[in-house]
Amino acid sequence: MDRFAALTTFVAVAERGGFKAASRHLGVSPPAVTRTIAALERHLGVPLFRRSTRSVALTEEGAALLERAREILMRLQDAEHVVMGRQTTPQGELQITAPVVFGRLHVLPVVADLLARHRQMSVRLMLLDRNIRLVEEGIDVAVRIGEPRDSSLRSVAVGTVRQVLVASPAYCAARGHPADPKALDLHDLIAGDNVRTGSQWRFGPHSVGVAITPRLTVTSIDAQLAAAAAGLGIANVLSYQAAEGLAAGTLRRVLDAHAPPPVPIHLLFDAGRANLPSVRLFLDGMRARAKSGAWQ
Repeated sequence: MDRFAALTTFVAVAERGGFKAASRHLGVSPPAVTRTIAALERHLGVPLFRRSTRSVALTEEGAALLERAREILMRLQDAEHVVMGRQTTPQGELQITAPVVFGRLHVLPVVADLLARHRQMSVRLMLLDRNIRLVEEGIDVAVRIGEPRDSSLRSVAVGTVRQVLVASPAYCAARGHPADPKALDLHDLIAGDNVRTGSQWRFGPHSVGVAITPRLTVTSIDAQLAAAAAGLGIANVLSYQAAEGLAAGTLRRVLDAHAPPPVPIHLLFDAGRANLPSVRLFLDGMRARAKSGAWQ
């Protein structure tokens, strides 16, 4: 049994949720995928998937193997790039994760430029408003807003964004502007369920927390902005998220003088990926976009 081929097949089945989807991705027949997984299970002596007529799910042993299999395959790919002399030409798939709105506005343009200039590379861009583990999930680069927490990863700072409170012109005309953060008690507040804000909004140079009682809570940044533009209250977002509404005049800034310090933006990646051409090119592209002031 070719163990690397078996692990590649196993990861494909796990990530795509089925044998047929994995066979299409790998370009082999479904029976070949079934035989490979069966051989791997015999070799390991444990079942890796729970199969039913409608779904395929990882067993506990399969879930434990998935993290390690991804890392093994990533290391193998790195070794192949070095041995085959691909230090200067980007090839293969670059996997990136970024917050949803920031990814759409500022990562996708960099990706589009890379794809236009390098026909031999492809990109998988995962836009998620939550942090995922890079090595275990096979991610090459993560765009993180805020201080990085994983000290085992390398990080490159590419600028900052600011907190902004926004409301519609109609809301401001009807309810006025709060004079200071404590006056938010007198206003309708629109909140999300993200880690940055939580149950407190932060203000001032020392980022002092002020407890808030939202009138509306929604899980999507786009929905928060739409609610604010519709006059439902004051939303707490980041500057790049509100940029379109502020430019169009559908939103106005509130309590700008009380904003907390800027929030850093970092690119995180495993040190072993730093010399891959596609990673280097993406880092350079994001640095260039930051210098252009695109999200300031």
